[in-house]
Amino acid sequence: MQNETILRTNKSPKSRLSRGLRDHLVAYSFIAPNFIGFALFTLVPMIFAFILAFVKWDGANPMKFIGLGNFSRLISDTTFHKALWNTIVYTIGVVPLTMIVALALAILLNQKIMGRNFMRTVFFFPYVASLVAVAAVWNFIFSPTMGPVNNILHLITGIPLEELPRWAADKQWAMFTVVLFTVWKNMGYYMVIYLAGLQGINPELYEAAELDGAGPWRRFRNVTVPQLAPTTFFVLMILVINSFKVYDIFINLFAGADNQLSDATRVMVYQIYNTAFRSLDYGYASAMAIVLFLLVLGITIVQFRGEKKYGQ
Repeated sequence: MQNETILRTNKSPKSRLSRGLRDHLVAYSFIAPNFIGFALFTLVPMIFAFILAFVKWDGANPMKFIGLGNFSRLISDTTFHKALWNTIVYTIGVVPLTMIVALALAILLNQKIMGRNFMRTVFFFPYVASLVAVAAVWNFIFSPTMGPVNNILHLITGIPLEELPRWAADKQWAMFTVVLFTVWKNMGYYMVIYLAGLQGINPELYEAAELDGAGPWRRFRNVTVPQLAPTTFFVLMILVINSFKVYDIFINLFAGADNQLSDATRVMVYQIYNTAFRSLDYGYASAMAIVLFLLVLGITIVQFRGEKKYGQ
């Protein structure tokens, strides 16, 4: 009997080890598909792009190591500078305007008003609608001669159609048009995020502020804004990142634009795409992608530090 007990005791750690190993294998089997997909389609391409940034390669001939040649070339590339500047202008226009409109809609539709749920659906619909379809409709609405926007402006102001803005067909108005389109397309998504933040605020805070004699503006400034700080930080970070990597909106709004107009609407991701898949300069395109990554990373770090400082 004593020998059997000793044998069972000796087998116990081994059986526990095998059972623990089994549990780990089961757990890893669940995360393996996601990890394999991430490794094949994200991690490996990122590493390969980083390597390509230091070589010259057209996809057909052997790679040629050129060190920092691609990055030094960026310093004197006026086309890249223009794409970077257009991206910055687009970001400066889209980010604050989207935040203001989304927050205003969220505050309005957080009140008990008639048709609130219907209006929430209406404002959210452009975000889930097909980008190709809404871009085509937008181009028709803002058509310089046939669009209802210019025709209404012509009837109200009496200004001839030829003197009214040409919107997406004019390099001076193209960026303004795409900013308006982006805000209209995405404001519903960020409105929902702000709505979730507003509904998480303790109503007793508003009641206490009202008892202290605070009006609507003071309640908004002293209660709503501080309580929405984490939500605002999240919205700001996502908006900045999405604005720097925008591509599809410009392609759909300005497809087939002439060279003069494309210079006014060329953004960094579009320039990276053209350099890689039209000019077949994969190394130079990868260098642009690395610069874009570092810019977004730097802005994100600054935002995180600012959020921590604000939170303290």
